[in-house]
Amino acid sequence: LDLAKRNAALGLAQQLASHASQRARMASLQALLGLAEIPARMECFDISHTMGEATLASCVVFDADGPLRSQYRRYNIAGITPGDDYAAMHQALERRFRRAIEDGVLPDVLFIDGGVGQLAQARDVLNTLGVQGVELVGIAKGEERRAGDETLVRPDGSSLHPGPGSPALQVIQQIRDEAHRFAITGHRGRRQKVRDS
Repeated sequence: LDLAKRNAALGLAQQLASHASQRARMASLQALLGLAEIPARMECFDISHTMGEATLASCVVFDADGPLRSQYRRYNIAGITPGDDYAAMHQALERRFRRAIEDGVLPDVLFIDGGVGQLAQARDVLNTLGVQGVELVGIAKGEERRAGDETLVRPDGSSLHPGPGSPALQVIQQIRDEAHRFAITGHRGRRQKVRDS
């Protein structure tokens, strides 16, 4: 019984420490992006395909405590020039935010896995649909594609380079990596289904 109590206490302490650490990372993200408060909902979009085949977009959703997997979505992309990531991003975002207008569920922060071009697609979609109050951030990989070397691109043309030690960047990397993972697994399944048919 004593051992069970000690294990329960240790587990609780680890959970509280993890929660405090996550809150600190979220406060760092709030400060980095200049937000009025810690974002309650963040979404990240990524595109996956194999040389233009079976293009798919992913949308993952996080709150201040972590992923909300039941709200993840995948979008099969059709009717674009194969390999056109900008058109794919535009189509996925348009579908997502047309629905947002109906259901009223908007992210506080929208991360786009990509640089200026992909971010421009997001800005165009939101402007066209009249969506306001969403903070847009592009996540551009560094020249050598090393983790920690990402540049955060803003719609006004400014950029941030927080560096590998930034707790805010760690949150962003976690969200971006999850969007990438979710896109790739969906793409592989879709590609296999296309090849089997």
